[in-house]
Amino acid sequence: MTNRLPRRVKQDGRHTPNLWPVWLVAPAALLLVGAAAYGLYHGAESLLARESTGKPAKVQDVISTTVTTLTLIGAVLAALYAYRKQLLDEGTSHRADATQLTERYAKAAEQLGHDQAAVRLAGVYAMARLADDWPEQRQVCIDVLCAYLRMPYSTVPAQPGFRHGEREVRLTIIRIIHDHLQDPATSTTWCGLNLDFTGATFDGGDFSGSVFSGGQVSFNGSVFSDGRVSFNGSVFSGGQVDFGRSTFSGGHVSFNGSVFSDGRVSFNGSEQSDGRVDFSDSTFSGGRFSFSRSTFSGGKISFSGSEQSDGRVSFSGSTFSGGRVDFSRSTFSGGTTYFSSSAFSDGRVDFSGSVFSGSQVSFSGSEYSGGRVSFSGSTFCDGEADFSFTTFSGGEADFSFTTFSGGQIYFSRSTFSGGQVDFSRSTFSGGHSYFSSSVFSGGRVSFSNSEYSGGRASFSGSVFSGGEADFSFSAFSGGQVDFNGSEYSGGRVSFSRSTFSDGQVDFSFSTHFGGQVDFSFSAHFGGQVDFSFSEFSGGEVSFSRSAFSGSQVSFAGSAYTGGQVDFNGSAFSGGEVSFGRSAFSGGQVSFDRSAFSGSQVNFTDSTYTTGVVSFRYSRVQTSALVHWGPFPTILPATQP
Repeated sequence: MTNRLPRRVKQDGRHTPNLWPVWLVAPAALLLVGAAAYGLYHGAESLLARESTGKPAKVQDVISTTVTTLTLIGAVLAALYAYRKQLLDEGTSHRADATQLTERYAKAAEQLGHDQAAVRLAGVYAMARLADDWPEQRQVCIDVLCAYLRMPYSTVPAQPGFRHGEREVRLTIIRIIHDHLQDPATSTTWCGLNLDFTGATFDGGDFSGSVFSGGQVSFNGSVFSDGRVSFNGSVFSGGQVDFGRSTFSGGHVSFNGSVFSDGRVSFNGSEQSDGRVDFSDSTFSGGRFSFSRSTFSGGKISFSGSEQSDGRVSFSGSTFSGGRVDFSRSTFSGGTTYFSSSAFSDGRVDFSGSVFSGSQVSFSGSEYSGGRVSFSGSTFCDGEADFSFTTFSGGEADFSFTTFSGGQIYFSRSTFSGGQVDFSRSTFSGGHSYFSSSVFSGGRVSFSNSEYSGGRASFSGSVFSGGEADFSFSAFSGGQVDFNGSEYSGGRVSFSRSTFSDGQVDFSFSTHFGGQVDFSFSAHFGGQVDFSFSEFSGGEVSFSRSAFSGSQVSFAGSAYTGGQVDFNGSAFSGGEVSFGRSAFSGGQVSFDRSAFSGSQVNFTDSTYTTGVVSFRYSRVQTSALVHWGPFPTILPATQP
């Protein structure tokens, strides 16, 4: 070990002044003094002659002036000589200091390689003090201390290479580094210098309150296997900190309350199989923070209560097969967060109670085959959340009690083939939510008890071929919900007991040839629900016991070639229900036991070739207008 730690120390600068030799300076000085004396003598004589207004100058005055001037020149030369002598003395002193510092370096390095822990501790303190006293070689001294931490280290007494007292030596080095990263303004600060811990093993240590304001700090390939390593309250305002390919197999690594305002912090390719990594209550206001292509198979990583107002946080391409990732109660008011192309096969990712007010969050292209992802109770009031091209084949994605009051959320072209996706009791009061061209072929997607009072929710072009999509007990009081061009070939879609009181719900150009779509016990007393130009060729669509009391519901131009459409027991007491230009060529449409008491039901220009349209036991009052042809027919009471 002794041979690996010392580094050849480079001498910075010259300690001997670059002065001219005496044999050259002395004759030159004599010549200059002689020339100056000659010139001064004649110059003084001429000056005194002019001042005497034509009278000859006195020789004594000329000599006196010359001597005075030469005395001043002599004083200047004496000062120059003293300065030269001082430079020589300082050069000698610097050489002595450099020799002493070099000897101290060699001695400290030798102590660091000693077999006894006490001697190694002395070497640590000696090297740290040398770094404070030797600014020119401070980086070299820091490199030696970091190199010590990179040496092979065993934490288990039974393993080869274990040395008693080694943990205390390593913790002392970490403590010294911590103390030198607290105040960038001090003369002995290590802020802004490079720290290389590549491949080091950490089973404890305190970096709390440190300032990483520049330089490069590398924990690349490091192992955090036990104990607690704290970066609590640290500031990352510049430079680069690299935890790439690190392994977290135990212990607790904490960045609680830290500030990331610039620079780059990377955990790319890291692996967490146990232990805990904590970024709770941290602030991300700039720079880049990345866990791309990382693996989370156990333990917990927490960003709970954190705030992101700028910059970028990325988990793209990561694998979540166990453990927990916690973003609960976080605030995303700017910047971007990426989980795109990630795989969730187990464990839990939690965004519950978070606020997305101006940022971009992307899960595009991710796959959920197990585990749980929760946004329960979150608020999306601006910005963008992107789940497009996502696959839900297992596990659970929870958006229950979520509020969508602005911005855009995308699930377009996603596939729901298994597991459970829950939007129950959510509120859509603004912004756009897109589920267009998605495929629901299995599992369960729930929007039950949701409220649509503004904005737009789009399921246009979606395919429901299996599983269950549940919108029961929902309230549509404003905004627009769009199922335009959807296809229902299997599974079950339920709007049972929902309320349509305002806004627009569009099912136009939909195709129903399998499965079940349920609007039973729904209430339509405002707004517009549009099923125009839809095709009912199979399956079952039920509006049984629904109430149409003030809205406009259109089935105009629809085709009924198979399956069953059921309005059994419905009440038409207001508004307008239109089946105009519809084609009834197969299947069964039932209005049995329905009540027409004040609305307009329009079958104008419809055609009836095969199939069954039934009004058995229906009740009609005189205020009801039923359009069978070009003119409305006022039906007498109780006449079907």
